[in-house]
Order: sequence, then C-alpha cells, then structure tokens
Amino acid sequence: MTRKRLGFFTRLLDDAAPKERYRLATEQIRHAERYGFDSAWIAQHHFHEHEGGLPSPLVFLAHVAAHTETIRLGTAIITLPLENPLRVAEDAAVLDLLADGRLEVGFGSGGTATSFLPFGLTIDERATVFADALHLIQSAWRGDSLTHPDNHLYPPAPQLAERVWIATFSVDGAIRAGQSGHGLMLSRTQPRPADNPSLTLDAIQNPMVDAYLDALPAGVAPRILASRTAFVADSRDYALKVAAPGLSRQAAQHRTAGHAVLGDNVTDYIRQFDAHIGDVQTVLASLAQDTILARATDISFQVHSVEPSHRDTLRSIELIAEHIAPRIL
Repeated sequence: MTRKRLGFFTRLLDDAAPKERYRLATEQIRHAERYGFDSAWIAQHHFHEHEGGLPSPLVFLAHVAAHTETIRLGTAIITLPLENPLRVAEDAAVLDLLADGRLEVGFGSGGTATSFLPFGLTIDERATVFADALHLIQSAWRGDSLTHPDNHLYPPAPQLAERVWIATFSVDGAIRAGQSGHGLMLSRTQPRPADNPSLTLDAIQNPMVDAYLDALPAGVAPRILASRTAFVADSRDYALKVAAPGLSRQAAQHRTAGHAVLGDNVTDYIRQFDAHIGDVQTVLASLAQDTILARATDISFQVHSVEPSHRDTLRSIELIAEHIAPRIL
C-alpha cells in the first residue's frame, strides 16, 4: 500500500508584522522539513490580513525554496480569477526550476466577495474567469503557441501540468477535477446545510471523493489532499486553553456572517469547526472518526483557527510527526 504524504499548511496568521509573519512561516516550514513532513502548503489572500497574510504565494515560495532542500512546496490555493494566467504560468515555471522540481500548484476560484472588486470583477464572474484562466495556463505549460506561432512559454514547464490541484466545496467541482486528471483538494471544514447542521464533514466530503474517483480517466492515479485543523500539545488542558481565544473569535465571525453556531464553549466549537485539538491520544481518537483520511493520498495539518504561538506551533509539528503521522499514514 502506498504511504500517504504528510503536509503542513499555513495561512501566515501569526500575530506579528508582515515581515515577521513571513520569517515565522519560513521557520515553521523548515521545522516541518526537519521532522520529515513531505510537503508544505500556503494560502493566498488579498487585502484581509485576518483571513491570511500573503498575497504573493509564488514569491514567498521562492524564498522558502532557498531555505529548504527536500520538502515539496505547494499553493493552497492561488485565487486564479484574480491573476494574469500567463504570468502565473511563467512564475510557476521559474519557481519549479529554482526549487529543483518541488512545486505543487493548487488553484481555486476564491470566496471573499469584496476581494474581487479592486481587480475589476465581481464574485459572480469567478467560475467563467477561473475556467478560462486554467485552460490558458495548461496550454502554456503544454508548450502550445500563445496567440502567435512564435510565442511559447519560457522556461518550458510541461511537468507542471501533472501537478495541478483543484480546491472545491462541491461534487460538481470534484467531477471537473477528476475529468481533467487533477488533484482534489478538500477543505478543513465546510458550511453545513441549514436543515442538517450536525452533518459530519466526512459525510459531506465522501460523495465528493466518490465523484472524483468515478470521473478520473483510466490509468490516472488519484491525488486527494485532505486539509485538517490539528493542534497537538503535551496536555489536553493546555491545548484547550490555547485554542479557546481563536475558536471563540471564529465563532463570533460566523455569527456575524449570519451562520448558526451552537453552544458557547471551546468544546462546542471544536466539534462544529471540525478541529482536532488536545494531547496525542485525544487527537488520534478524534482523527479516527474521520473516514476521509483513509481515502486521502495526502493529509495536511494546520493550526488555524486555533492561532497558537510560534513556539506552540513548532511543538505541534513535532508531536504530529512523532506520534500522529505514524498511526495515520
């Protein structure tokens, strides 16, 4: 049986100035590499520093590539409708060379409506713009001529066409990813149907995995990345103490946005936000309930929305590598 790959994911949300956020995230990725993680994934966000701290993921990963040796480096995701697709294709091609072929490229259509406006778009246009941009990027990576017979991507990067991942919340999106032979990226949490707020995350995502696998062309190996929130500490009590402020903020934000949040304590929030928080045994028991993990080829762990200190994040990385990964990979 093929071993699952272990990933670390960050939205660069440390409580610090931008330069320090980037330094801390780099150190966290280096720490993950030292502890045997296979991949590191970073998110892109425009304008809203409390959602994510990085608008330029490929620039940042070029920096990280210079400070690491073996860990694969991925975007999770690039908000493709807000980018010039040919520039993305070019920058990714250069980065993959600088990183000795370690780049994985995750794309998504975006979800923050106000972020589209400065780019001259509305969120309602995202699906069409995304599809057109993805088509152009893949064409460029394949080496097709671009508008004129003399125009071809340089440096050439046909290898990147095999390392595309698509983030989606829907069965239809999973089908499109499968039909194209791309990897499928599953979120750490998803909104629940209004008529079934207690539906588990794996109950939502298993139909997506089924649809993806059914849609894959013959001979194409599945790639399924399950992102999960996991904060592991040396004691359960300490983990809950650290998690309470961040999860309480998340609950408040959800209520402000009009979403139902049941309960008023950290234990309630852990269940609703699909977080795995505690000591090693608590987190292992929690993860064992998630049937998606057995089907995933890749599992990436993040500390959001716990938002622990840098020191606690490093310790969680260590405990995941030493005690969690051997049991679930």
